[in-house]
Amino acid sequence: MPSWIRACGLDDIEQEGARRFDHGDRTYAIFRSPDDEVFCTDGLCTHEAVHLADGLVMDYEVECPKHSGAFDYRTGAAKRLPPCINLKSYPARLEDGAVMVELPD
Repeated sequence: MPSWIRACGLDDIEQEGARRFDHGDRTYAIFRSPDDEVFCTDGLCTHEAVHLADGLVMDYEVECPKHSGAFDYRTGAAKRLPPCINLKSYPARLEDGAVMVELPD
């Protein structure tokens, strides 16, 4: 059964930025969009295991810092090669200034 977990405060992420979030034995990336929406995806690029929170975030895409592949962080869709496998995405919401993510147990 999935549960909602506090990942960070909204102010911990720059607008059009990302933050790493580790929970259990998994790592995730939390994104803040230009209009202050929040999104959560798996943290590692599907091409090579590089953390996407270290990548360039512009508009609604994150660019992998290793080979410049890109993903739409709203859906996890791979948008530019070399990655051709989508990221898994997870529900995220704001609650009293905190970023909450719904993760599997």
